[in-house]
Amino acid sequence: MSHTPYFHPAVASWFAETFPQPTPAQAAAWPAIQAGQHVLIAAPTGSGKTLAAFLAAIDELVREGAQWGLPDETRIVYVSPLKALSNDIQRNLEAPLRGIRAHLREHTIRDVDIRTWVRTGDTSSYERAQMHKRPPHIVVTTPESLYILLGSQSGRDMLATTRTVIVDEIHAVAGTKRGSHLALTLERLETLVGRKLTRIGLSATQEPIDDVARFLVGTRNIDDAGRARCTIVDRGHARERDLAIELPDAPLEAVMSNEVWAQLYDKLAELIRAHRTTVVFVNTRRQAEPCPAAICPNGSMRRPQPTMARSTRSPASPSVRRSPRASRPITAALPNICASMPSSA
Repeated sequence: MSHTPYFHPAVASWFAETFPQPTPAQAAAWPAIQAGQHVLIAAPTGSGKTLAAFLAAIDELVREGAQWGLPDETRIVYVSPLKALSNDIQRNLEAPLRGIRAHLREHTIRDVDIRTWVRTGDTSSYERAQMHKRPPHIVVTTPESLYILLGSQSGRDMLATTRTVIVDEIHAVAGTKRGSHLALTLERLETLVGRKLTRIGLSATQEPIDDVARFLVGTRNIDDAGRARCTIVDRGHARERDLAIELPDAPLEAVMSNEVWAQLYDKLAELIRAHRTTVVFVNTRRQAEPCPAAICPNGSMRRPQPTMARSTRSPASPSVRRSPRASRPITAALPNICASMPSSA
């Protein structure tokens, strides 16, 4: 049974071939997007937020292209405040577009070639000229480049057929001057189009989420109670945490003795071996370098031999430190952050 009954058979076939089932964020967002509603998706990294936004819009292009043929018009505008992310998105879109196109040949004789284009400050004048001659169906850009596109006649001509706007990492711009500028740009784009744009916001961290929803939809989509006319898919706070405080056997003092440091390193080595990835935060940069050398003495620096009695030493620590397969921790010196081991002085 298909997990995506609201998609074109080619899109549903590609998804079923690639993924076992939709994530909770995708299953909740797709019906609302296809109904033309504004949607704000708050979900952890890796939960398929970007695919949730793109696949519903791509499905609309596939349906139109399979039945009538797809004109050379821009339909989707993806906006990210991170220029590097824009290039990643274009590469990540290549696989689903190629796979859907292959499955489409099994369902229709009409080929649907959906084209993407990245427009940032690094885009050459030649590429810009080519895109104006044959507009892409999906434009991947930044807030500033979108503003520049709306400032030129050729850019307005290309964007006048837009139907869906996707704003990624929306938390990075909401509540800032850059966000105010983007909000104005989105209103200009909707005025240019002359119809309601489907706005989709994406982020892993959004708080307060109701304010972010109002920022996404604009003042024209706020009801009398001040609520945004927007479907909020909130899956961002469902992760479980295992929080614990570990203390050495010896009492903590203002100046840490070698015995206490040895106990701390023993415990860290035990935790590192029990987990796949470990991040150790320390109070100062001075502590960041000795810590991994003490835990993994295979490097250039080795920890001095502890002076504590053998009876009080952790029995697992020698094997952990001698093991060539022991995990290597990642350390970082961040001020004013609770450290995983106490400061020496």
